[in-house]
Amino acid sequence: MYMRKESGPASVTLPDGSIMTRSDLPDRNTRRWVASRKAAVVKGVMSGLISEEEACRWYGLSEEEFASWLSAIESHGLKGLKATKLQEYRQP
Repeated sequence: MYMRKESGPASVTLPDGSIMTRSDLPDRNTRRWVASRKAAVVKGVMSGLISEEEACRWYGLSEEEFASWLSAIESHGLKGLKATKLQEYRQP
């Protein structure tokens, strides 16, 4: 079996002691973004598993879209990433 070598670490230890690997990230062909998948990408970037540029390239995200996910998590936690809560958390 052939495994492609990715740049960066294969796994990282998160602050809560759990281990996150590249296989914990959503599939690169993901088109339906639920809060848990968005959170996994943000957690991967924040922990150093992948870079922000890699995440944007792999998932077809703009820098602004990724920044909005990061801001939503920092401000409101996982619930801030839910599309149904967007109006509730949006600043007037």
